[in-house]
Amino acid sequence: MATQTLTRKRKAVTRDSASSEQPAIVDELGNRALDNALDGDEQEESGRGSEAEEEAFEDEEDLGSDEVPSEEEEDVAKTNGTKDYTVTTDAHGNPRYVYREIEPVYDSDDSDAGDATNTIGNIPLTFYDSYPHIGYDINGKRVMRPAKGAALDALLEQIEIPKGWTGLTDPSTGKPLELSAEELDVLKRITRNEAPMEGYDPYPEMVEYFSGILEPMPLSAAPEPKRRFVPSKHEAKRVMKLVRAIKDGRIQPYKPPEEREEEETDVITYDIWADEAPRPDHVMNVPAPKLPPPGYEESYHPPPEYLPDEEEKKAWLEADEEDREKEYLPANYDALRRVPGYEKFIKEKFERCLDLYLAPRVRRNKLNIDPESLLPKLPSPEELRPFPSRCSKIFRGHDGRVRSVSIDPRGVLLATGGDDGTVRIWSLEDGRQEWSVKLSSTDPVNVVRWRPGTEASILAAAAGESIFLITPDTIPIATPDADIAAASRELLTSGFSHTSATTTSSATNTPTSPARWVRPEARLHEAGVLIQIVVRSPVKVLSWHRRGDYFATVSPTGQSTAVAIHTVSKHLTQLPFRKLKGLAQFVQFHPSKPIFFVATQRLIRSYDLAKQELLKILQPGARWISSFDVHPGGDNLIVGSFDKRLLWMDMELSTRPYKTLRYHGKAIRSVKFHQGGYPLFADASDDGSLQVFHGKVVEDLMENASIVPLKVLKGHSVTQGLGVLDVEWHPREPWLVSAGSDGTCRFTHHTNMSSNSFQPTAGAETDPILEQASSQSTASLQSTPQTNASATDIFTSGNPQSASVTGGADVAGGEKNVIESKMEEAHHKDVKDAAVFGGAGVGSAGNDDTGRRFG
Repeated sequence: MATQTLTRKRKAVTRDSASSEQPAIVDELGNRALDNALDGDEQEESGRGSEAEEEAFEDEEDLGSDEVPSEEEEDVAKTNGTKDYTVTTDAHGNPRYVYREIEPVYDSDDSDAGDATNTIGNIPLTFYDSYPHIGYDINGKRVMRPAKGAALDALLEQIEIPKGWTGLTDPSTGKPLELSAEELDVLKRITRNEAPMEGYDPYPEMVEYFSGILEPMPLSAAPEPKRRFVPSKHEAKRVMKLVRAIKDGRIQPYKPPEEREEEETDVITYDIWADEAPRPDHVMNVPAPKLPPPGYEESYHPPPEYLPDEEEKKAWLEADEEDREKEYLPANYDALRRVPGYEKFIKEKFERCLDLYLAPRVRRNKLNIDPESLLPKLPSPEELRPFPSRCSKIFRGHDGRVRSVSIDPRGVLLATGGDDGTVRIWSLEDGRQEWSVKLSSTDPVNVVRWRPGTEASILAAAAGESIFLITPDTIPIATPDADIAAASRELLTSGFSHTSATTTSSATNTPTSPARWVRPEARLHEAGVLIQIVVRSPVKVLSWHRRGDYFATVSPTGQSTAVAIHTVSKHLTQLPFRKLKGLAQFVQFHPSKPIFFVATQRLIRSYDLAKQELLKILQPGARWISSFDVHPGGDNLIVGSFDKRLLWMDMELSTRPYKTLRYHGKAIRSVKFHQGGYPLFADASDDGSLQVFHGKVVEDLMENASIVPLKVLKGHSVTQGLGVLDVEWHPREPWLVSAGSDGTCRFTHHTNMSSNSFQPTAGAETDPILEQASSQSTASLQSTPQTNASATDIFTSGNPQSASVTGGADVAGGEKNVIESKMEEAHHKDVKDAAVFGGAGVGSAGNDDTGRRFG
C-alpha cells in the first residue's frame, strides 16, 4: 500500500509539473491547442456526475506506479499509423508522454475555440496598472498589456486597418475588440432603431383567423351540449343569495354621495382699507384708489350740449361694446325719482371690487418725462438758409434717361449725358442749349465731368468703352478768353508729342496696354472732341484730381483693370491695382492730400499715392455701395447705398458710420457735398426725390458734426423703377441740378435768389432777343412770386434771327430742343415739419433689385 501511495503522489506531480529541461519541445507543440484539448476533456469529465468521479479514482489506485503502456499497446499505435505522442522526462527523471496537437475538423467542438482569454474573473483591470501584464491565461502564463497611446498610433499608421476594427477595447483582455461583419450589421440596425435580424417584418399582413362570414360547415361537428339549453343551477343559487342579502339589508342600493361644503382653511385675511381715516404720507401707507367724481354726462339732468342726437345714438347702438367710448348714453329726466335702475350697476361694482382687490401693494414712482424732450433740439430751417427749395428751370432735350450732369468750375454751363448717346451743354442763365454732339449711336453716355480749374475748359465724357475729352471752344460763353481756348487745346494735344518723343512707337497704344489714346473721327474732331481713350470695359464712374492733370475711371466689369488713372499731359494710363479685392464701384481723390479712395460693394479703402500703401479700410455697413463723396475738409465722407441708406462717416473718429439716415423708400443713386463753402449735402434716390441736409463740421475734435434735414425736393417722375440718377451742386451758390430717368434735368435754387445772380460773362456777345425774353420772365416772376403759374420760353440754338416762338425747332442741328423754364411755389416749413420729414422716411434697410441696373 505504501508503494501505491507513493506512486500515486509521484504520478500527480508528474502530470502537473512542466518539463524544464526541454522547453523548446513544449513551445514547438504549442500550448494553445493542447490547452483547448484539455479543456474539452475536463468538460466531458465534469458532465458525468459524482459516481463517475469515484470510479475514476478507484481505477487510478489500480494502475501501476509508472503507467508506461505495454509493448502490445505500442504495437497497436504503430499499426494504426504514426505515433501521436512524444516521450520526455519530467523533473524527477520519469518518462512523460506529451501528445501532439490535435487538429480540429469541421465537426469538432474545438473548431470555434478562440484565443486564450484572461482568467482573472471579476477583478478590475485597475489592479494591474503598475504591472506590465493584465492577468493570466488558463496555463498560468501572463497576459501582457497591449500597446496603447503613441505606440498604438504608430503601429496603426504602418499597417492597414483590418476588417472588423471598431476602435473599442475588450475589458477582459485589454486588446482591441474586433467584430465580424454580421455583428457590425446588427449594431448598425440597433442604433437605427431597426430590427436586429435582416428580413424581419415588424408589420406583417394580418391573417384573419375568424371572420363574419358564416361558413356552411362548422369548425366542429360535435352535437351541442345540454347545458346550453338547461338553466344553470349554480347561477340560480348565486342569484338567490344576492336576493336574500338585499332583503336582509346586507346589500344597500347605490346612492349618490352627498355634496359636502369645503371646509374653510384657517387663513387670516386683513382689510387694509377698513379704516379710511386720513393718514400722513408714508411709503407703507397705500390709500385705496378712488373713483373720479361724476361729470355733467352722468347727471340726470345734463346740459343740452351733452345730450346725443339721433345719429350719435344710432352709431352708439350699432357699435360693439368693446368699441364704444362710453358705456352709457347721457339721458335727461325731469326729476331724480324718474331715473330708472341702472342695468350695469352690479357689473360696475364687481369691477370696482376687482380694482381694489388687484390694487398694487407697493407704491411706485412714475417718471413723467415728456417724449419730445428726449429728441435732440434741431435748429429751425429758417436759421439754416440759404438752401435750395424752389425749382426754376427744367431742361428737356434728351431722348431717354439723363444719366449724368456736371456744372463747369465757373458756374455758367451745365453738361448732361443720356441714353441717346449725346452730350449737351446748356446755359444756366437762360436755360438754352449751347452745344451738343452725338458720341455713340449704340452706347449711352454714362458720366460727364468738367475739369476743375478755370485756366482751361475741358469736359470728359464716357460712353461705352471710350472716354472723350472735349473742348467746347465754339461756345463763346464757355471760353470767353482766347487764352483759355488755346490753353485747353495745348493741354490735350501736348500728350501726342510727349509719347512720340519718349518712344518711337507709343507704348500706350500697344494691344497689351490698358488704354489707347487716339484722335477721334473727323466729325467729332470738328465739333471739339480732341481725344478718345479706348479702354477694355465700359466706364461707369469718372473723377478728376484737384489739379486737373489726372482723372480716374471705374469699369466694374473690368476685374483687374476696373480702376485706371489717366494722365492728360502725357497721354498715359496706369492700373494701380494688380488684383482688387471686390467689385469696384466708385473712386475719388482727396480734396487736399495725395490720398485715393476706392469703394467696392461693402468697403471703402484709402491709399497713400506718395507712399503707395494702404492707409485705412472703412466699413460703412452697407450691402451695396452706390456712390460716396468726400467733405471739403477731408475728414468726413457720405456714402449712399442701394439698400436705401445714407451714411455719414468720420474718418478721424472710427471706421464705422457716425450716423445712418434712412429717409428714402428706394435705392440711393448719388450723394454730393457742396464744395463752395456752404454746409450742405444732398442725395438722389430712385423714389424720385432728393433730400437736402445741413451738415456742419467744426474744427474742434471734441464736437461732433451736426446733421439736420432741410428739404425734400420732388418733381422727377419714376420711370421703369428708376428716379433721380445724378445730382450736382453749383461751385459757388447753394443751387442744385438733378438728372432724372424721365429725360429731364431740374435746376433748384434758394428762395431769396435775385435776378442778377448770374453776372454777364466778360467778352461774351449779348443776344437782344434773349435779353428781352429774360427781362420779361424776370418781371413776371417779380410781380407774382407766390403763384404756381409757369413761364415757358422757347429758344433755338441756331441764328437768333431765325428763332420761332411757335415752331421751337433747331434749324442748325435739325433736332427739337424745348427748354421749359418753370417756377414752382416755395414750400416753407417750420421745425415740426422738418422733424416729420426726417421721421417719415425711416424704415428697415433692404436690398433693392432695381438699384443695381446702373451699378
